[in-house]
Amino acid sequence: MKRRLAALAALIALAACGKSGPAGPPAPQALTFSIVSTENPQTQIQEWGPFLKDMQAAVGLPVKPFFGSNYTAAVEAMRFKQSDLGWFTNASGMEAVRRAGGEVFARTTNEGGHDGYQGVIIVRKGSGVTLDKLLACGRRYDFGTGDARSTSGTLAPMAYLFGPRGIQPALCFKTVRSANAEANLLSVGSGLLDAATDNTRSMDRMAVLDSPIAKKTLANLAVIWRSPTIPEDPMVWRADLDPALKARIARFIFSYGVGDNAEAKRQRKILARIQTGPFVKADDSHLIPVREIEAIGQLVAAKNAGDKTAQAKAEAALDQIAKEKAAVPAAPHS
Repeated sequence: MKRRLAALAALIALAACGKSGPAGPPAPQALTFSIVSTENPQTQIQEWGPFLKDMQAAVGLPVKPFFGSNYTAAVEAMRFKQSDLGWFTNASGMEAVRRAGGEVFARTTNEGGHDGYQGVIIVRKGSGVTLDKLLACGRRYDFGTGDARSTSGTLAPMAYLFGPRGIQPALCFKTVRSANAEANLLSVGSGLLDAATDNTRSMDRMAVLDSPIAKKTLANLAVIWRSPTIPEDPMVWRADLDPALKARIARFIFSYGVGDNAEAKRQRKILARIQTGPFVKADDSHLIPVREIEAIGQLVAAKNAGDKTAQAKAEAALDQIAKEKAAVPAAPHS
């Protein structure tokens, strides 16, 4: 009898577990917001601090910043659940979606009235370095690039400038150094590099700093090449975040800086410090243009190498991207 009662109790307990289902992931005790460190982390702490403080008050959880030393660090932090959401570049956001379980949920906007930004190549004013001289190669110049996964610092110049001409920077220039956007600006402005890739958003951000070194640096620079327009940056969160938490984050993000009251005006001043207007909704289709840039670069590289298999793969990717572009409704202008 005792054995039958014990067995019955076990069955009842098992049935109860089946009804309740497996326990879900523990509720987060804090949020980690990642920011790709294209500038000095100390500068970014000053710029981002007020925004993250407001987010913390709105979502009801501590919000800690994670400044990735490079794009890979930001992607890997999300992949291993060391960050929950953040502001990514287009290329690093694409990798976060592909490899780290991320999804695009918002994007930045440009208060200047033009949607997007350009990759650029900068030189020191009066140096005599022109685009034609740069593209002549001959290992004459010290050149700076962005992170390998930087849209404006690496992918766009390779897809639109170097690749179509069969130029490999490592073989073209005397030295090639990879650094963040701010470092490239300072290095060219001070004469440590002859030329470097950068982007118009980075240059605008340095102008906002309004410091003597920022003014001197920008005054010493000239732009000798601009890429086609690159989309605004994506905001990415982990797809597996609790839906209720996602809803709280979304309410904060999409209401921040919106309206004409004093609080909205205060928030817009904070957004201006991080170089964006109010955020707008987006999804993974936001990444289609950067996927196109990537595929163009792969196609050019395959043609230069005579690799028919890689060429066919890149052409198939571009065909698929063209179909996806045609299926996406035109977004309203911000």
